[in-house]
Amino acid sequence: MTSSNEQEALQATRDIADVAAVEIITTASVHLMSAAAVKVGLADDPETQTDLDEARKLITALAGLITAAAPDISDMHARSLRDGLRSLQLAFREASAIPDPIGQGPGEKFTGPVN
Repeated sequence: MTSSNEQEALQATRDIADVAAVEIITTASVHLMSAAAVKVGLADDPETQTDLDEARKLITALAGLITAAAPDISDMHARSLRDGLRSLQLAFREASAIPDPIGQGPGEKFTGPVN
């Protein structure tokens, strides 16, 4: 007989096994986008929530994920994720007191220059 915790673990494993890879990639991307948007100052309270160092890390991770996954997910998914990423990159540039040189902003090593 299995314990309640073991049953929950087995159920979670079965549940994740039923989820398509594109859905997991998209969900992870949306979480990264949401966190980056808050950190770049696009949330309700930008005075206390903006942290460009954290935003840079999140945007770079998002760019890497999208760039790596794009060949394996449909163009429809990749295009919308790229659009969101580009918006974040531009918002980061606008929020920066001293903008990065073109091509050296967050994620631009994966996406190319954004201006």
